[in-house]
Amino acid sequence: VQLQASGGGLVEAGGSLRLSCVASGGTFSSYAMSWFRQAPGKEREFVAAISASVGSTYYADSVKGRFTIFRDNTNTLYLEMNSLKPDDTAVYYCAAKSFDGGHDYAKYYSYWGQGTQVTVSS
Repeated sequence: VQLQASGGGLVEAGGSLRLSCVASGGTFSSYAMSWFRQAPGKEREFVAAISASVGSTYYADSVKGRFTIFRDNTNTLYLEMNSLKPDDTAVYYCAAKSFDGGHDYAKYYSYWGQGTQVTVSS
């Protein structure tokens, strides 16, 4: 599976962005998908996930209520980000794995997109 993330950019605090991740080369509906992010000098951290089976969603506490993960039938994963804060500044990565469960562990994901930069100014 190949993943191509896009949609990052520079936005002021309180603003919104929508990230996209287009998947190709596999059966999109069979993969659990997630977004992770990595800020400079920090480890990659889980942001949000959506299961393959029933579309259950999971969020890190830091983004709950502000971010929404969803997927459609065009092989695209999205992350709608609202009320952005400077602490949300990071490179955002989409990722895929062939099983549900363990959604917040980066080591379980076999496929990764190239990352898209999100910068939130104060």
